Amino acid sequence: MCVLFAVLALVVSIQAIPGAHAAETRYLQRAPSADGIGKRYMGREISAVMGWQGAAWLERSAREQEERTDLLLAALALRPGLHVADIGAGTGYLARRIAAAVAPHGKVYAVDVQPQMVRLLETRAAAEGLTNLLPSLGAPADVGLPAGVVDIALMVDVYHELEFPHEVLASILRALKPDGRVVFVEYRAEDPAVPIKALHKMSVAQIRREAEVHALDWERTVDTLPWQHLVVFRKRQASP
Repeated sequence: MCVLFAVLALVVSIQAIPGAHAAETRYLQRAPSADGIGKRYMGREISAVMGWQGAAWLERSAREQEERTDLLLAALALRPGLHVADIGAGTGYLARRIAAAVAPHGKVYAVDVQPQMVRLLETRAAAEGLTNLLPSLGAPADVGLPAGVVDIALMVDVYHELEFPHEVLASILRALKPDGRVVFVEYRAEDPAVPIKALHKMSVAQIRREAEVHALDWERTVDTLPWQHLVVFRKRQASP
């Protein structure tokens, strides 16, 4: 009887995830490596998530110099009135800067799956008076944003950690406007000199492989950042 209840519980938990039955064949489960969760998608192991306990690292004073976040923001071509989604926003290091750039009428949807990060983000946004910064708690398989509201969806050092990358990216596409963009920023796997663990890096080829199974067309790759690629995709227009 205990075994039966365990099986039923597993079935219920799987059915609670959108597209769960397709996901059963989409992902492979193997023994996890030291930095991964054992779950594999399109040839790579998904990395473990950096917990909220590492929030201070996101706000480190050396970050702008190490990652040239000023160049990252410039590459987004932000302007007042844009609606931007920062997926995996963490403490809001970038979301807060984006909110200032798109004010007064633009919005930033700052999404994270860790409630502790969302609370930290809310506190910082309130302290800085950023009323156009909207923190929200996402789910592992869905960012939970309204359909058709986002001009730019940004993921900075986040995508490689997503437990359900295919489903999350599909939910981001639903949130995009017809001419919306998705921007991946990932540490360069092609460069062994980048001082980041291997599972927390991605190559441009792997990013494109995973993005282009969706209705996304590669637009450009920016390689002016010291450690990261910035890869931009445009939402594909529906055929008339």
